[in-house]
Amino acid sequence: MYDVRSRYLADTVATVGPARLLTMLYDRMLLDVERAEVAQRQGDRVEGTAQLTHAQEIIAELIASLDTGVWDGGPGLLSLYSFLLTELIEASMTGDADRTAGCRELIAPLRDAWHDAAAAVAPAPASEPVAAGALMGDLGVG
Repeated sequence: MYDVRSRYLADTVATVGPARLLTMLYDRMLLDVERAEVAQRQGDRVEGTAQLTHAQEIIAELIASLDTGVWDGGPGLLSLYSFLLTELIEASMTGDADRTAGCRELIAPLRDAWHDAAAAVAPAPASEPVAAGALMGDLGVG
């Protein structure tokens, strides 16, 4: 069945630039982890696991798309992503809301930093054209 919301979301994701996509992924991952923590604290292990599974999928995609050669912080970010993935898996397997909260505390400042970085490399106003592909890879993705 045709789902208008799903189609709109797919079209939105397909048409945003790499910086915006990265911030969207971080926003959603943080939301997933926040929802998981609430569910775990309420004793809803099924919902907590579902939310953490989605967060794990996002971090796995971030790992897969990270080009560690683009900037000298890349290898450190990869290590942080790997640690976070391990913690998300453990939090999901154990239903540990405190461990989930620890993941949230790691993700939130990263998300904020990526939003700041994306704003710093935002496209120039229409009066100042940007060469095609000039922003690709600026954030280590794309």
